[in-house]
Amino acid sequence: MQWRNWSGSQRCAPARVLEPRTRAEVAAAVAEGPVRVAGAGHSFSGGVPTDGTLLRLDALDRVLAVDGERVRVEAGIRLHGLSSELLARGLAMPNLGDIDVQSLAGALATGTHGTGVRLPILSAQVESVELVLADGSERVLDSGDELLAARVSLGALGVVVAVTLRCVPAFRLLGVDAPLPLDDVLATLQERAEAHDHFEFWTFPHSDIALTRTNDRTGEPPRGPGRVRAYVGDILLDNYALYVVSRAARAFPRAIPRLNRFASGAASSRERVDWSHAVFASPRLVRFEEMEYSIPRERAAEAVDAVKTILERHPVSFPIELRFVRGDDALLSPAHGRDSAYLAIHLFEGMPYEAPFREVEALLSSEFEGRPHWGKRSFLGAAELAGRYPGWDAFQRVRHELDPEGRFANAWIAHVLG
Repeated sequence: MQWRNWSGSQRCAPARVLEPRTRAEVAAAVAEGPVRVAGAGHSFSGGVPTDGTLLRLDALDRVLAVDGERVRVEAGIRLHGLSSELLARGLAMPNLGDIDVQSLAGALATGTHGTGVRLPILSAQVESVELVLADGSERVLDSGDELLAARVSLGALGVVVAVTLRCVPAFRLLGVDAPLPLDDVLATLQERAEAHDHFEFWTFPHSDIALTRTNDRTGEPPRGPGRVRAYVGDILLDNYALYVVSRAARAFPRAIPRLNRFASGAASSRERVDWSHAVFASPRLVRFEEMEYSIPRERAAEAVDAVKTILERHPVSFPIELRFVRGDDALLSPAHGRDSAYLAIHLFEGMPYEAPFREVEALLSSEFEGRPHWGKRSFLGAAELAGRYPGWDAFQRVRHELDPEGRFANAWIAHVLG
């Protein structure tokens, strides 16, 4: 059986693909390693591919218990399913990224984040992690370095079967999209980020427009475009039109500067009020390859300028994206110990991404104290990564205690962790 990720750039032919429905079945599956777990396959890194046993935990998708704002939930649930379950109980995740198709365990393991200078990455909500270890035994990690390692684990500690999350009361957001002059946005970037619960923007290479998005808590009732207008905006304009422009850019790379300026100029202002998870997430139908780096928050504006300059030397028709997070204490979190900005670059499917990605990675690594997002493309190995994480050695101690024989490793884990 073949497995492939969402973008099609990661593939493997596992010896076995198993879909356990109980913890006992998970325990039996790990007896014949090596073992990796696949969620929704929305990561771009090599976290899943294996020639051993591949587990899919889609059947482990139940909410197990709710105690006030603490929710114990199985690891295979998709984020959109979790949001629906939480809303039915009057709860919500305090923050989410801009897609919600990932499995909960996969999103946590790779350090998935949203945006908001007062909000950390998703895994900071995790109060305990329930693991099946290589010998089939179960272990709950709920304190000390074990918990801090398990929050962003890369799937290297064991099979996560459930987590306990600290949630918040359900809330609505006022979402506003607006195109603004890029120079003005960069000149006031920190103030804009501070002024909103959630702030981010996109800008295309060769364009002087920033496509800004702000989401702020509100007590207003839901409002926004009807189903037809929402389809036109979210699907026809944001996805199909982008696909057509991207196909044209791939066929005629010399036209990319004009196409990017056209795409920026076609953006319009939008406004809506809805439950938080409905505002956070957007459909992503156009496939691409992505690299994303965490850098110190205060250097965000100069990093955007520098990266934009690099990308304008390459055939890049997709935008740069900038988001913000509060620092946290997970040992392998790219935002460990510092308030951070996350800068992402993208290449449309079928376009050569390695040269621009390597050039941007070299810049952000050498000049901006960059740390790569574990779910996105990077070319760095353990020797280059170790010095970037103050908690590196502590993570390795937990890893070797819980998986001393490397049962949960694959080629990528060996490359990035050693």
